[in-house]
Amino acid sequence: MGLIEKLCDAYGPAGREHGVRAIIEQEVKGSCADIQTDRLGNLICRKGPAKGGGEKIMLCAHMDEIGVIVTYIDKKGFLRFSNIGGVFPARILHQRVLFENGTIGVIGIEPDQDRAKPAAKPKLDLMYIDVGARGQEEAQKFVQIGDIACFYQQAVRIGDGRMSAKALDDRIGCYCMIEAMKRVGKTDHDLYFVFSTQEEMGLRGARTGAYAIEPAYALAIDVTDTGDTPEAHKMQVELGRGVAIKVKDSSFIANPAIKDRLVELARDRAIPYQFEILEKGTTDAAIIQLVKEGVMSGVLSIPTRYIHSTNEVCDLKDVQATIDLLVRACEKGLG
Repeated sequence: MGLIEKLCDAYGPAGREHGVRAIIEQEVKGSCADIQTDRLGNLICRKGPAKGGGEKIMLCAHMDEIGVIVTYIDKKGFLRFSNIGGVFPARILHQRVLFENGTIGVIGIEPDQDRAKPAAKPKLDLMYIDVGARGQEEAQKFVQIGDIACFYQQAVRIGDGRMSAKALDDRIGCYCMIEAMKRVGKTDHDLYFVFSTQEEMGLRGARTGAYAIEPAYALAIDVTDTGDTPEAHKMQVELGRGVAIKVKDSSFIANPAIKDRLVELARDRAIPYQFEILEKGTTDAAIIQLVKEGVMSGVLSIPTRYIHSTNEVCDLKDVQATIDLLVRACEKGLG
């Protein structure tokens, strides 16, 4: 199993990122000068001059993924649940979920009460999880109220150089940071690679991480939507056209100097890139830029189809372009 598959398949819903953190820490321990885990669970890896100095740059990708939390167990042993992060009901029906203790369940839904009416969009409050229990008492041997599950799917390579997996958002960003950390040679810049927690619950880890580091510059590395599927919302981003340099999303406007610097670095090495304007959604950069007196921030995005589903899809050429540009930014700086 490759590192991308290992990261994507790992259990790690928001607030329960420890398994993913352990994989990353094992992978990068020989590639940085210092590794710390803060109180919110962020993994912070520093690389740069022994005494610091130069530009202080924060690179950030989140470890967590969306999931569900058990709220009620009925007499027949079916579990009612609520969402952890942005769960879209239409994308999870009849999918499997995985609890931390290894219990697997299948998501079902109550039948329409009035068959004469057109089928409504599925709603979470009509859904349940079937863990194969024969009643409430048996179900409670497997799960308890408050237990959290992620979606259960195996990462696979599809087509020519593309990948389908759950949690590409944002394990593929974590992978890009790991690979960049390994490749960055001697640098005069003070680099902080932050693998953040609870992004899906409000960018929480990025806020505390940036507050502690006080960077001058920051880049978030995350996925973004595409407009290249049939009848898709019109958006310029496509799979296979390179790393997406964010201009704006629903909560963030890229610092123009950082955006222009990223374009300059990409053109200098003929790294394929495209511009991203995301009308719905945001990244850790939205909160990093607001910490203390402010941080000059940008975003590198990996184009990804079917975000927040159990089968997200990306192109590994775009992943490589993201790594290449991230390495250049780390070596040459953003100022």
